Amino acid sequence: MATPNGVKGPSKMGPKVLFYSILLTLQYGAQPLISKRCIGKEVIVTSSVLTCEIVKVICALVLMVRDGSLKGLAKEWTLMGSLTASGLPAAIYALQNSLLQISYRSLDSLTFSILNQTKIFFTAFFTFIILRQKQSVQQMGALCLLIMAAVLLSVGEGSNKSSSGVNPEQVLFYGIIPVLVASVLSGLASSLCQWASQVKKHSSYLMTVEMSIVGSLCLLVSTLKSPDGEAIKRRGFFHGWTALTMVPVISNALGGILVGLVTSHAGGVRKGFVIVSALLVTALLQFAFEGKPPSLYCLVSLPLVISSISLYQKYPYLDKKKKKV
Repeated sequence: MATPNGVKGPSKMGPKVLFYSILLTLQYGAQPLISKRCIGKEVIVTSSVLTCEIVKVICALVLMVRDGSLKGLAKEWTLMGSLTASGLPAAIYALQNSLLQISYRSLDSLTFSILNQTKIFFTAFFTFIILRQKQSVQQMGALCLLIMAAVLLSVGEGSNKSSSGVNPEQVLFYGIIPVLVASVLSGLASSLCQWASQVKKHSSYLMTVEMSIVGSLCLLVSTLKSPDGEAIKRRGFFHGWTALTMVPVISNALGGILVGLVTSHAGGVRKGFVIVSALLVTALLQFAFEGKPPSLYCLVSLPLVISSISLYQKYPYLDKKKKKV
């Protein structure tokens, strides 16, 4: 199974893995801009998240049929094993996706992408807590750079929005805080997935299907009491949808599958380079389609984020005892 901080990949990158990496870079970098332009404010967040999960399951099942892994699944799969491996991470990811959908609408695309990278810090934190994976001195320095960038963006985004007439409290509570909470949840869920993969040995596609189904069930239960649930009852599940709404939904679903493929085949180091490249893609697309150059805070923060992620991936922790042997 592949997770955002998943298993180690091979030392060489073949054409197929390079193709997956390029696709993920484009998807990851373009997703905030696509969502902002294609999902109207009238669209109910839960409806877009649930539809994304359904599309993800369909795509994963098709791929499992294609590679033949679906045939032997009936003999190996158990309900308890599935819930143990995927239940809690799926519920966490479902909440994370809802928070990201909220944040998309209130933040600048590049600011959103950079703040979203703080999930690497929280992934490192939770992998240490859960898996006892230590960090090198260089990696701890990289995480400090990442925190500095997040603080700069938090201050800068609020001041920029307030100066343009947008309520700074709305930016803080519906933009910055949701994406940072989503990053914490992402770090926790990815660490739990990594633990599950080492114990259960689930495939990337199977984990995708299980987590999407469990996450969707959690969302459906939440609609019984949530404002989104009431909105769906009054206005209908597809209220505010257009043909364009399916574009970010399908893109996000395919991106979830690509994350697993890239991490399982190429490893965490190359996944880090994909993330860095995606930040540059977001900046380029924002300038090209919105005609808005990055703010000063973004310009200062972007090299900090790029340096921190590159440094973190380049200098992993090495056990001195094993090194001597």
